[in-house]
Amino acid sequence: QVHLVESGGGLVQTGDSLRLSCTASELTITSRAMGWFRQVPGKEREFVAAIGWHNSITLYGDSVKGRFTISRDNAKNTVYLQMNSLKPEDTAVYYCAADAQIAPPSRLLGAYDYWGQGTQVTVSS
Repeated sequence: QVHLVESGGGLVQTGDSLRLSCTASELTITSRAMGWFRQVPGKEREFVAAIGWHNSITLYGDSVKGRFTISRDNAKNTVYLQMNSLKPEDTAVYYCAADAQIAPPSRLLGAYDYWGQGTQVTVSS
C-alpha cells in the first residue's frame, strides 16, 4: 500500500521559514509528478506547487510564487517544499500528492492519485 508521509510543519511567526518533506513508501516517485496542496477548514483544497520528474519543471500557485520552492530528491524518494517569508494566510494543513501515471505536473486535484495525511502549518502575526 502506498504511503506519503509529510513532516516539517509547525508554528512559526510571520516572516519565518519552514521546509516540508514528503517521503513515499511502496511507490517510486521517479518519473512521477508530485504536488503540494493546502486546506483550511471550510474551504476547498488549494494548489500550492507541483514538480515534474525533473527539477526543471515546476508550477506554483499565485499566492506562493516567489516565496515557496518545490524540489525533489529521487534518490531519497522525497519531495520538499521550502516556504520562506511566511504569512498568516499561509496557515493551513499542507498535503503531499503523487500522480500514479507518468504525466506532466498539474494544478488539478484530480490529477493526483495518492495523498498524505497532511501536516499543520500555523503562522502567527
